[in-house]
Amino acid sequence: MEQKAGMPPTVERFVCPGKGNGLRATARISRGQLVTSAEPLASCVSGKRAREVCHHCFTRQETLLRCSQCKMARYCNAACQKQAWSGHKRECKCLRRLLPRIPTDSVRLAARLRFALLNPPKTVGNELYTLEEHESNLNLMSEQKKQGLSQLASMLELYVQQEEDSDLTQEVTSALPPSCRDPLSLIAKVTCNCFTISDGELQEVGVGLYSSLSLLNHDCRPNCVMVFEGERLQLRAVQDICPEDELTISYIETLSLTEERQTQLQEQYHFVCHCQRCSSKKEEGFMLSGEEEKWQQLKVALPRLEGLKTESNWPALLESCSNLLSAAGAELPDENLYKLRVTDMALDAAVQLGQWEEALRYGMKTLPAYRLFYPDPHPVHGVQLMRVGKLQHYLEHLEDALDTFKEAFTIMRMTHGDGHPLTSDLRMKMEECCLEMSGRH
Repeated sequence: MEQKAGMPPTVERFVCPGKGNGLRATARISRGQLVTSAEPLASCVSGKRAREVCHHCFTRQETLLRCSQCKMARYCNAACQKQAWSGHKRECKCLRRLLPRIPTDSVRLAARLRFALLNPPKTVGNELYTLEEHESNLNLMSEQKKQGLSQLASMLELYVQQEEDSDLTQEVTSALPPSCRDPLSLIAKVTCNCFTISDGELQEVGVGLYSSLSLLNHDCRPNCVMVFEGERLQLRAVQDICPEDELTISYIETLSLTEERQTQLQEQYHFVCHCQRCSSKKEEGFMLSGEEEKWQQLKVALPRLEGLKTESNWPALLESCSNLLSAAGAELPDENLYKLRVTDMALDAAVQLGQWEEALRYGMKTLPAYRLFYPDPHPVHGVQLMRVGKLQHYLEHLEDALDTFKEAFTIMRMTHGDGHPLTSDLRMKMEECCLEMSGRH
């Protein structure tokens, strides 16, 4: 059994029957407790967020300074740019060479990983799980998926070629673990083991590789959740955990049908989930409640609505959602999964268009379903309550806003912890409500 300085003494690596490596508790961990936190071995801002997020601290900003050389990296200020330079220096040359093309996130992350291994931080030896041990799952992939990864591997070679054409080639090759010297293997390891880095509102801002935390296995009702502060990952318990219990997270969005979850896990992570939630399917009755004919129309429309959302075509999205929900009628329960997804998109569109009353109406409709489908504290539920509370506050429904913020706070103290910026923001909102209410009397 391994126990090293990189992880707290409450956590150890073990071999989990039927799952391979995993992490488990060595002591009792209470719900809401921070299990561990970690900085990534390598990380990068998502290409689609490259213009709005600082490439050093991962903070979203209205205006950012742009790297004058590669024209891609952006920073809050000169201090962030200076601190980022040691990690950006090699990448900058590679990006300049490829302009105007920009490599995909996984290629940029794999390259940053290679560069990070040339100046390894002192703590790498403390990891419970080395890069060498990470699974690539190449043997489990379909030919089509392997072909897609081969194209990414070729792009990686082309991308790092100039930087490694220099006298560094030997240095790079010898510094890399043997199984990571092959670009295909490295790309496969990165795509199977990287985590999406999200901001306080749970919007994707980047991707990162967190060595020891790649050991965490999946469960569709996990006992831990991950939240981020910048690129620092925090793993928090959302259930009471006993010594020797396995620590689990969900690799995917848990608010979906068993069949959808199984398909996504099989395609993306190459395993079949046998968790209790998948075996019992007890929520399916709620998720598919109501007349099938009614919810099938919503299900069929979802890809088109997703397309409108991706294009940020908010007026068309709101109109489509509104028409679909009217056609489905009030008889279709709000807990129906497809009605919930369409209502959530209507909420997004109404917020984007500044139609606050309408946004609040849609937001309120989602809350009973969120309470039902997130029995444990979950960041998604906390953030949804916070959105609805902000709408109530803005529209001066102060008593309602305070109640909603309190419900969000109960969840987010567990999922984000007292010190997280989002929890502090929530505390401030509650104080504002109280002050405004006392000002009325």
